Amino acid sequence: MNCNDNAAIFHALHRQSEPLRLPNAWDAGSALLIESHGARAIATTSAGVAWSHGYRDGDVLPLDRHLATVAAIVRVINVPLSVDIEAGYIDESKEMALTTARFIQAGAIGFNIQDGIGTPDLLCRKIEQARETAERLGIGIYINARTDLYTRAVAPAHDRVEEVLARARQYRDAGADGLFVLGVTDRTEIREIAKGTELLLNVIAWPGLPPAGELSALGVSRISVGSWIPQTLWAQTSTLVAGFLADGRSEPLYDRAAPYPEVNAYF
Repeated sequence: MNCNDNAAIFHALHRQSEPLRLPNAWDAGSALLIESHGARAIATTSAGVAWSHGYRDGDVLPLDRHLATVAAIVRVINVPLSVDIEAGYIDESKEMALTTARFIQAGAIGFNIQDGIGTPDLLCRKIEQARETAERLGIGIYINARTDLYTRAVAPAHDRVEEVLARARQYRDAGADGLFVLGVTDRTEIREIAKGTELLLNVIAWPGLPPAGELSALGVSRISVGSWIPQTLWAQTSTLVAGFLADGRSEPLYDRAAPYPEVNAYF
């Protein structure tokens, strides 16, 4: 399936009666496993991708390594792939065109781009560059503008919804398709944000987040898992390693392990 077909499918998946559920992958193996459980699209977690290469999260992963991961994922899956590119791995928006082109060439048809501690104007320029580049390449990418107002406490609590909606208007005008509000969990605030913007609302699994069925009624179009799966695997791996180093017992290592032939048969 070509990039345009995948892009069209990905756009359509955001307009169903139930929110699109995206368990996030961090390498080709995790992406293949997620797809095998019926996921209709794959999204990456920037944190998970960075950690898998031995880098901390936060725009420090070398771009070539991220692109290699995207290409590896695209090689093994048959569904659309959306990529979290953090702030774009750039300091100035003028480089966003080249970054976008390279990710599209690697097979990505969706992008998360975040404002973080940057200004909304800077993210707008990045969105504009990404949209212009995709149009020049003839690909209808899905741009998901992420705002970190909730997690970074950029605005006072009582002003957050208003500030999110103000940024949403700017991101929509710049060419975004979706709005990703990281860390929002309050039902009233989710409803207000969904009703107050034309962008399709994305939320992330978070302590206190309502279940998917309820989120649909609140106006949510997409739910991501983020880095929770690799974080959980990190904790479980730590427990297994610490136990083996302490007592040398084999049983905990294989009691709940997937059989080798089963895993190997996926590839």
